[in-house]
Amino acid sequence: MANLDALLTLDHPDDYARWRDRKLAEAPWRLDELIVEVRDPRRLTSGERNAIIDRCRRANMAIYVSALGGIADKVIPHRLGEQLGLLRLDHNPGADADAITSVSVQSDALHRGYIPYTDRPLAWHTDGYYNDPSRQINAFILHCVQPAADGGINGLIDPEMLYIRLREQDPEHIGALTDPTAMTIPANIVDGVEVRPPSIGPVFRRGEHGRLALRYSDRRRNIEWRDDPATKAAVDAIRRFLDDPTTPSFRVQLDPGCGIVCNNVLHSRSRFRDDARPGRLLYRARYYERIAAT
Repeated sequence: MANLDALLTLDHPDDYARWRDRKLAEAPWRLDELIVEVRDPRRLTSGERNAIIDRCRRANMAIYVSALGGIADKVIPHRLGEQLGLLRLDHNPGADADAITSVSVQSDALHRGYIPYTDRPLAWHTDGYYNDPSRQINAFILHCVQPAADGGINGLIDPEMLYIRLREQDPEHIGALTDPTAMTIPANIVDGVEVRPPSIGPVFRRGEHGRLALRYSDRRRNIEWRDDPATKAAVDAIRRFLDDPTTPSFRVQLDPGCGIVCNNVLHSRSRFRDDARPGRLLYRARYYERIAAT
């Protein structure tokens, strides 16, 4: 693991080069390399746990596959998280009382107007990019209870691969994106009341355990970027990376009982269609910790 200063600054090029070479040598390139078969995610064996952690070390994500089927029980992601060192859940506004979110099509007053609770596509983003610095999301679990009849495919990109592409293209992109005022999410105001203040911070940031972390949304509205040429060039470079078909990314359609566990990687969702009830249902748990290293 590189000294984080070698990634958040440009002062240690040799350290960065060693980290980059090791990262590229160990990174998975095919979806099946991310998959870990588990008997029961609530009770991992030591081998299953180690396999998940290894994939998260190399790619910041793993996909677990189990034969549990569509059991609607939020204990599943909760217990899985505990076994991976994930204990502090983020109580975001759309979550249920236990801080685990039921991601489904919902039109009540609490969820109306928020794209995750519709059948519309979700652009590339990391979770909690609008949170304040004391509540940054470092990991999340997405557990599938019921997939959509059609669509709802998740795209996944390791933020460290984005970092490497940007730095190799132009190191000044990193300087712009680590600026503490690089990206501002304006205040969320509902009926004239501020329910969340503005969130101002960098794109690449210091995560848990001295690891690189990302804060990003590809939304084109309600985002304020630092108004200077370097930031504009860096954001344009990110968007080209996300649109490039050669970008190292993964696409996965989760089946019942399966899920994603990750260090808050870049992710997206395609539009989906439900033919009947119950419709698409996933449980999402967001954490302030990263996945355990051992």
